Amino acid sequence: MGVYVSIRGWLECDETQLVAVRKVVSSHEDDHYSNGWGSPRQHINWAHYIFYGADIRASALDWFMDQIKEIARIPASDDGDFVQGLFLISHEVDGTSEWQVREGQLFSSPVDTRHRYLDR
Repeated sequence: MGVYVSIRGWLECDETQLVAVRKVVSSHEDDHYSNGWGSPRQHINWAHYIFYGADIRASALDWFMDQIKEIARIPASDDGDFVQGLFLISHEVDGTSEWQVREGQLFSSPVDTRHRYLDR
């Protein structure tokens, strides 16, 4: 059957960065797991958000991580803000980790007990 990973989270960016994020996502299009990406129907106020939520095979986790690392490297906006975000990654075998997208990088760490309710 295989091992699965539940991914849920979001990215926050400005309008110029959103264009770059969408280019990264489309360059990794796979007609299956890439359907987990979504965004609001209409932009509200200043920040732009893009979300991901899907259960993927563990073998596809590198595919997703490569996208996030590439997105994290998108240049800072004119006011110095990088794309930032947060993802919870629940691996059926390895447990749950938190991915923070900030400062042009991806930081991964185990989650504490507060998030255990999200594990199935």
